[in-house]
Amino acid sequence: MTTRKKTVFLGTDHAGFALKEAIKAFLEKLGYEIRDMGAIDDAPSDYPDFILPTAMSVAASKGRAVGIVFGGSGIGECIAANKVHGIRAALAYDLYTAEMSRLHNDANVLCLGGRTATKNQALAKKIVKTWLETAFTKEVRHVRRLAKIARYESR
Repeated sequence: MTTRKKTVFLGTDHAGFALKEAIKAFLEKLGYEIRDMGAIDDAPSDYPDFILPTAMSVAASKGRAVGIVFGGSGIGECIAANKVHGIRAALAYDLYTAEMSRLHNDANVLCLGGRTATKNQALAKKIVKTWLETAFTKEVRHVRRLAKIARYESR
């Protein structure tokens, strides 16, 4: 029996456009269903216009989808995504941070920088694959910590 892969929402501004396109092609080859929320080219744009709808779509999926967002550094995109209720966005720049963001923090949005270490597309692809293939551990201590964050977020 084949397990259906999660839908992956992608969002970027102009600075992450080239990396988004490379990751999009990579994920399509791996059999993921992709929802591209823009940008559609590398013309100057404002990341909230694409990152917020991406994060809102992930949150609305109730765990059936994840998101990957891109920018110059990935930092502003991570901040924007984390403003959406239910989003746990993590900026990853190596395999360890990608794995830990899923394993311990159950991140549902991955943030990558098109002008940082992850501009190396081979590295970015490894990070994305690691992130998508790592499951949340569900250890009591991590569940407890995420519950505290969720309670605060719901106030």
